[in-house]
Formats: sequence, C-alpha cells, structure tokens
Amino acid sequence: MSYDLKIIGGTIIDGTGAVGFAGDVAVKAGRIVAVGECPDDAKETLSAEGAIVTPGFVDVHTHYDGQISWDSDMAPSSIHGVTTCLMGSCGVGFAPVRPQDHERLIELMEGVEDIPGSALAEGLTWNWESFEQYMDAIDAIEHSIDFAAMVPHDPLRVYVMGERAVADGVASDDDIAGMQQHLRSALSAGALGFSTGRTDNHRTAKGAATPASEAHIRELTGLAGAFKGLGHGVLQAVSDFDMAAGDEHFDAEFDVIEKMAEAADGHSLSISLMQRDASPKQWERIIERAERADARGLSMRLQVAPRAIGVMLGLEATFHPFMGFPSYKKIAHLPLAERVKALRDPELKRRLLAEKSEKVAGDGSPIPPLADQLLAQIDMVSLRLFDLGETPNYEPVVDDALYFRAQQQNVPPLEAIYDALLEQDGRALLYFPLYNYTEMSLDNVQRMLAHPLSLPGLSDGGAHVGTVCDASFSTFALMHWARDRKTGRFSLEHMVRRQSSDTAKYLGLTDRGVLAPGKKADINVIDFDNLGLLPPRMVRDLPAGGQRLLQKARGYRATFVSGHKIVADDELTGARPGRLVRGGR
Repeated sequence: MSYDLKIIGGTIIDGTGAVGFAGDVAVKAGRIVAVGECPDDAKETLSAEGAIVTPGFVDVHTHYDGQISWDSDMAPSSIHGVTTCLMGSCGVGFAPVRPQDHERLIELMEGVEDIPGSALAEGLTWNWESFEQYMDAIDAIEHSIDFAAMVPHDPLRVYVMGERAVADGVASDDDIAGMQQHLRSALSAGALGFSTGRTDNHRTAKGAATPASEAHIRELTGLAGAFKGLGHGVLQAVSDFDMAAGDEHFDAEFDVIEKMAEAADGHSLSISLMQRDASPKQWERIIERAERADARGLSMRLQVAPRAIGVMLGLEATFHPFMGFPSYKKIAHLPLAERVKALRDPELKRRLLAEKSEKVAGDGSPIPPLADQLLAQIDMVSLRLFDLGETPNYEPVVDDALYFRAQQQNVPPLEAIYDALLEQDGRALLYFPLYNYTEMSLDNVQRMLAHPLSLPGLSDGGAHVGTVCDASFSTFALMHWARDRKTGRFSLEHMVRRQSSDTAKYLGLTDRGVLAPGKKADINVIDFDNLGLLPPRMVRDLPAGGQRLLQKARGYRATFVSGHKIVADDELTGARPGRLVRGGR
C-alpha cells in the first residue's frame, strides 16, 4: 500500500480524550488509513517533530451565510484549525427568500451580526430562492473548509408570512404549516438544523426587532415538529430569557425553549450560556434548568465561549466612546489619518472632552440601547476597558484597566480613553469584555466549560466584523485553557476532544472529529509550545470596500481538509477541498 500523505514524528492527540502518544498518521484518498505505526511509503511526508497532531476542529456557531457566496477562504475560521463550520445561527440568514425581500434580509443581517450592508448587497449572488437552492448554490463554489447550514427562522418567517412577519405578528395555523413544510423539505435535502433568535439585543439595521424574536410557542413547537422521524438535525436558540422584563420572567421563557426541545422528537437543542452583568446569576439558573431537562430525557446542550464575549473599540471599529460626541461627528466622515490629525489638535481635544455624548442607539440605528447606557457611565466602563496591545491578553486584571491608567496620569478616564485610541496612528484597539467577566476573571467560564452539558461554541465566525474576531476561539481555547492559565487548566487532550469529536458528535457528523482509520483526513499539525494569537487588524477585503477585523495565529504548521493542505506555516495555501456537508447522507 502507498499513502498519499504521511505525517511523522508528532504527538498524536486523537480527539477521543485519550492520552497523547508518539506516532504517525497516514492518509489515502482523503481518508485516514493508519494511526500510530504507518510502515508504507507516501507520496508526501510531513514532519511533525515537536508538534501535536489533532483532528480538525468543528465550529458549531458561525455566520458565514453571506460571505460563503463570494469568499472561498472562509477566514478567519480556516486559519484557526477549523475544518468544518456550521452556519445559520441565531435565526438569521439569506434563504429561503423572495426577490423582493433581498434588502430586508440584508438589513436584518447587518443589524444583528454587524456585517456591512454594502458588502452584502454587492457580494451576495442571490442565485437561489428556496433553501435547497441556496445549498446547491454555495456547494457549487470551491471553499477551503467544509461547511453545513441550518435553516434560520427569520428568513423562513418572512418567506411564508411576507409583510406580516414582524416581531408582534402572530403566525396562523396555515403560516406554521407552511413554515414547517419548507423546513422539512430543507432538512430532507441535507440542512443540518434550524435556528431561532429571541433576544432584545438583536435589531435590524433600522433598529426594529427581528421578525421571529417574539414567536409564540405554537409556532416554535410546530417548527420543531418538522424533525420528527428524521435521523439527523439539531436546533439552536439564542435568548436573553426576557431579562429586560425582570428575573421573574426567566422560567416562562425557558419553558418556551423547553417545549420546543420536547417537540423536536429527540433531536438535540443548544442554547447560549453566558454571564450577563444585569443578571449575574442567570447562567447558573440556565444550567439548573438544563440539568432538569436532561434528567427527564431531553437532549439540551449549552454553547459556551472559552473567554469573555467582548467588543473591540477603535476609531476604525463599528463602535467607540466618542462616536456620539458633536465635535467628533463633524469629522467622522474623514479618512482615518485625517481624523487622527484632527483629534491630536489640543483645542479639539479640549472642546470634545467637555461635551456629552448624544444618543447613538434608538430608532433607525442597529446599535443596541446598551451602548448609550455604557456611555452614560463611562468612568465605570473604564474599569473594564483595556488596551489590547500587540500581545492580546483576554484575561486582564483590573489593575490593567484604563481607569487606573487615568489615575496614574492624573487625568479623567475619558481623556485616558481618548489618548489610547490615538495610539498606533489611530489603529489601536481597546478591549471591553461585555459578558462572562462580572468578577473580572474567567473563573466562571472555567465552570461553564467543565459542565458535562456544555459545548464549545459562540465563535460567530463571519459576524460582528467591526467589533470582534472571536473565530480565534479555537486557538485561544488550546493555548489559554490547556497551557497558559495558572489555575483551572484542562488537559490538552480534553480541550482537543471538546473542539473536535464532541462538536462533531453533537452535529451527527460521525465521519470526522477523531484521528482513526476510516475517518475523514481533517487534520491539524500544531506547534503547541509556540501557539499564539496576533492582535486583530482591520482589513478592507469585503465587497464594496467593506472592512472587517482579522486575527491571525502562529503555530499552525499545517491544516488538512480531506487530505489536502489548506494551511502551511499559518498561511492559506489556496487549496479548495471544502464542500457542503449534508445531513442524512
């Protein structure tokens, strides 16, 4: 036997959680054919000396729904060891769709997921109407990594209900039957699930609530019924559990999610788990309810981010603390270099710092009301605002906050923020950990990750492009939780399993996630000792000149998809072996 590829001399972390061992991995015709001893010759041999060899990572929560129609690279996920991603999260996407609703879905995605509407308008090909046609269209394009798609609730609702598909519009029995029929058809064609969004923080680009955000339980259980009798498919929901209405509404909202899971006939449903400052104990209540559901036989999983869910603030970013100040608004249209020059003028600085911010949220704005609340208490915000720097630290201590820099410099916190934004010629980024950081550490995240119902997720790859770059979660999870953190670390074998076989198993993808004969040759070769994250940089590579944050890594010697090398020494090779993964096939 002759192999196509043999990876030799590495430490194999096979994805099962078993202790790593020295050995080789052999590949032929896109499949792993031997692990450990691989005695035969190969057309290509790659030395993994001093490196670990792992399965490719499976990301269960991304938003490449638009980007996938014009971008073959699938970055940043593809440069962080991810070899399979699931799109269509949180109920937003671009199919099914009627021609007259193209702009409406663009406004929805722009508002909810911070993807420039101009980029979507220019980049989307729209050579589909049904979800089945959408899957065919994106599968016809070569990509670096594999991808699967869930049917999102909002486009489905708009497709069936038309102008009645607003947040307070109640779906009739006929509407529900129509949505169920389209969902069932998409699932039968290989869609991997269904997603819905139920959070007040999600708004369209015009500031309106999303169409399905207040969907009645009848609608949700009716749609979940589309899964009955199918051998594949998962459901995903995001909710703030009516936090704005008060903690007493928590159980009523969780009941809705639980009824939806019951109606799914044994198919697994995942929900987001995070700590919110406004209700810092809510995450523990979510775990408690999920445990109770699990005890009575419901399959419910909790998607957990491996670090704080935060935003990057900067003069190039979607948001920064001065965007509502009158003096800044007068120069906001200028190119970055000209804005920086103007902001360095002492007179403009004095005048601007004496002003108050005008509202930046509200009707017609996708920026959530939380932004105005934060601006109104900027001194307190500066206690959790950090200079990200050239070596990103995602678990900073309170002493590193800009508030204390201001104290040392004997200036108001707002002035310290002003000066920090002008560093690196105005390209500096400030890190504001929004969720999971109430106690100024990741101790609670450690507890979430350790829970048996948890699932690594929430990377939002392809979304929030002007405020986050959390597609680097897979890299961070390895380096922080299996190597760098002083306390509460997990084993390397555990963290690899969580991001490969655990996530693949959850999605029902039995052909990947483990290094074993017969499995798909999705493989990472990682210099674990030197694995690291570079600082995010704003790049202008979206259609219509749109910009996004892109964060690279160091330490990925190679990433293979179906035996094809898509990454070599941290850079994409241009190989395009990725295909659409269809459930039930």
